[in-house]
Amino acid sequence: MKIAIASDHGGYQLKEAIKAHLLKSDVEVVDFGCHSRESVDFPDYAKLVGESIVNGENQLGILCCGTGIGMSIAANKITGIRAAVVGDVFSAKATREHNDSNILCLGERVTGEGLACLIVDTWLSAEFLGGRHANRINGIKELESYYC
Repeated sequence: MKIAIASDHGGYQLKEAIKAHLLKSDVEVVDFGCHSRESVDFPDYAKLVGESIVNGENQLGILCCGTGIGMSIAANKITGIRAAVVGDVFSAKATREHNDSNILCLGERVTGEGLACLIVDTWLSAEFLGGRHANRINGIKELESYYC
């Protein structure tokens, strides 16, 4: 599995912890930055990860900022992206199974590293269930074609 990962300055430390965790699990990680605590604009990084998924370069993505909210708002502007802010294991599983989310957004200021890594593992191991949920994903795609 090939995972794109990025953060802004507010999520840099969490991104680094998640990246190290994934590399220990033999997951291929493509790090789009940022590479320090120096202030940057989160939409730039959401765009890089989102486009890499839409273009098929990476299967899934993880974005970190202070709360995860800004990254999710920015990423969800990209047609084909279904980014979810997650702060618990149940939601991580549900957003993959029901929403076929392709980007996980986490907040360094609200989620500790241990929980974040557990959320990541849960999210990566869950699979889209299809069935009635596929109709809902088609509804999202319809909205994208109408409004984007």
